[in-house]
Amino acid sequence: MTVIDSRPGTDPASTWVVGEPRLLAGLHEHDRVDFTTHRRLHGDVSRLGRQEYERRCEAVDLRGRGGAAFPVAAKLRSLPRRGAPVVVVNGSESEPASFKDRTLMRRAPHIVLDGALGIGAAVRARRVVVAVHDRAAADSLRRAVAERPDSGRVEIWETVGSFVAGEARAVVRSLEGGPAAPHGRRTPPTIRGIDGHPTFVSNAETNAQLAVLAHRGSQAYAATGLAQEPGTLLVTLGGAVSTPGVAEIPQGTPLSVLLRLAGAESRAGLLLGGYHGTWWDGGDVAVAPGTLAAHGATLGAGVVLVLDGRTCPLGELCRVAPWLAAQSMRQCGPCMFGLPALADDVRRLAVGDVSGWAALERHLAVVPRRGACAHPDGTVRFLASGLRAFWSDVVTHRDHGHCGRPVLGQLPLDDTGRPR
Repeated sequence: MTVIDSRPGTDPASTWVVGEPRLLAGLHEHDRVDFTTHRRLHGDVSRLGRQEYERRCEAVDLRGRGGAAFPVAAKLRSLPRRGAPVVVVNGSESEPASFKDRTLMRRAPHIVLDGALGIGAAVRARRVVVAVHDRAAADSLRRAVAERPDSGRVEIWETVGSFVAGEARAVVRSLEGGPAAPHGRRTPPTIRGIDGHPTFVSNAETNAQLAVLAHRGSQAYAATGLAQEPGTLLVTLGGAVSTPGVAEIPQGTPLSVLLRLAGAESRAGLLLGGYHGTWWDGGDVAVAPGTLAAHGATLGAGVVLVLDGRTCPLGELCRVAPWLAAQSMRQCGPCMFGLPALADDVRRLAVGDVSGWAALERHLAVVPRRGACAHPDGTVRFLASGLRAFWSDVVTHRDHGHCGRPVLGQLPLDDTGRPR
């Protein structure tokens, strides 16, 4: 296994590649891959028809890299065959612990645009829109549009950067001129999206993966990774590590390899998937969405966060819980009342208030599956798995009101993907 270390660019994250670089090709030599360099690395855009995209996506079981891991072939098939849809690149990476999509848009924007323009041509899209809340990423994308001759249909829209605003339905709603919040409708954007038109929404990494699949074909795409989960994926590594960054890895790379890359000298806790993810209390495991799901975990937004033994893990949960409650759009009961109640329950438990534990058990049971979006369910997943992973600390706080360790803020809560 070959590990290529890139020199840090202008972003607050280093980049690494395990094996052959695909999405991050060229970043070990360049801070940003311009159009000329991109074409030298990847060749000309392969123009495929819609059926060929569907066939290739199904052949490699390509799934979305935004968190839900929905099969891309199925999403394409759900678009009506008649009419001109809208293609949206969801670049509103609003997970504080994630920096992978911003790394692509800032430093390798053309691989993202290749994917969006390719799929846009295949479905005969009326518009190709890139929604992005990060100013540096938006500037890089505008430069990329100016650099290439085939980008006349691409629109760069700057969006709101709140946590829930990055959800696909929230992005669609904001592009229509409404609030950046998911509405309660369960109709997918592929049926009714922007201004009523069918809309194909996928995040920046998914578009980059589509570009690689179009350039290389399904057989070459599947030459790395697992047989059942081929290809590469991007992972953001952070928390208590010496070098936070973004890694491109073959699917199935051992978790221990990622921790060595980022310089995680010790770990007392490991969060997979970000703040809608799960705390992992098992041993070494192959990092791939399907493999992790079989173990009851999720890779979510492609995040691996490390806590070491110096910080109080329950105190870290106490920091994130009210932040998650504040990020809600307050448009349904679970967000308006359930999430603030959960945050208060965790706070009381951390200071030894036994009633906090009883209230926490009750609220963890009633909040899920009732919200207008996935935010309440994701918050419960984060907290419930954390309480299981740090059960000995929970007992210590419940019995003594503290564990004697400070809260160091190892879980990031700003928009740089790094702790404050």
